[in-house]
Amino acid sequence: MIEGHGDDSYKYQHPITANFSSNVYSKVDLTALKAYLCARIDAIGNYPEPEPYTLESRLADKYHLPADAVCVTNGAIEAIYLIAQTFRGTNTAILQPTFSEYADACRIHGHRVTSLYQLPAPEDGYLLPEEIRMLWLCNPNNPTGMVVNKEYLTELIERNSQVCFIIDQSYEYFTLQPLFTPQEAAEYPNVLLLHSMTKRYAVPGLRLGYITGDAGLLSRLRTHRMPWSVNQLAIEAGLHLLEYDVPNPLNVPAYLQETARLRDALEHLGSLEIWTTETHFMLVRLRFGKASALKEYLANEHGILIRDASNFEGLDEHFFRVATQTSEENDRLVEAIGQWLEN
Repeated sequence: MIEGHGDDSYKYQHPITANFSSNVYSKVDLTALKAYLCARIDAIGNYPEPEPYTLESRLADKYHLPADAVCVTNGAIEAIYLIAQTFRGTNTAILQPTFSEYADACRIHGHRVTSLYQLPAPEDGYLLPEEIRMLWLCNPNNPTGMVVNKEYLTELIERNSQVCFIIDQSYEYFTLQPLFTPQEAAEYPNVLLLHSMTKRYAVPGLRLGYITGDAGLLSRLRTHRMPWSVNQLAIEAGLHLLEYDVPNPLNVPAYLQETARLRDALEHLGSLEIWTTETHFMLVRLRFGKASALKEYLANEHGILIRDASNFEGLDEHFFRVATQTSEENDRLVEAIGQWLEN
């Protein structure tokens, strides 16, 4: 899906001064990274490594994994399409509502796609439909903010050994709920974890992600990977961020407390149903009116951008998603939505 994602401020002539539409927290201090990349700008005059071996090795060291258990990609998007291509024609299930690119990538590569709206209960033996051979789930999930319990997920994986589990943990940094570590996932022959440096470090323009998991599965993926898919500046950024991290890293517990405050403030407005979330973004349903109309009003009248969530499978024209920003911006959002509801 080329159109229909968040962060589409380019569509508006009115300046966007508060962006709630992207799940990237935009207030990370990237001054040191920018200076580092400027000092290495000459690197664009040479080809990067055909595969990003150096960065993969550094990530493997970080997680105490063999280098062949890490595959660096051009953002999580390349990882998604690479997996769909490698396992072309598979019977695939996707836990909905969720990120549309899983289904798009799978359909492009001939998968037979089934949408699931709930996972099997313990009393049903945790068993997935017999024909399913691949299951995609986003954890924490976009757009709902839900986290699948780790103990439950462990049972699900172990009781369905015939299924390859693709677990997108792009938002793993933004929850306090327990999730699989790369070491834990690599112990299973049927699990791949997706990770996003884009989300962790707020560098969406660099396109940088990676997959961790069973070395045998990753070996199959590498046979389909394009040479030079990760550019040299992205590799340099990844190496720098792993070594130095970022100044003043986000205080996640405090950020999630602000998320809870924003959720309560929106709920207090009335006429909104806010889904429970275990991360920094939340799904909201208008009891009346269209999310598209609210989005236009906020962008044109207040310079505020939200994500119209009506194009997620299983949702309708009343849904939108917001990601927590600063307390001042959050207050602006609540006040502006309140005005729209009154009018």
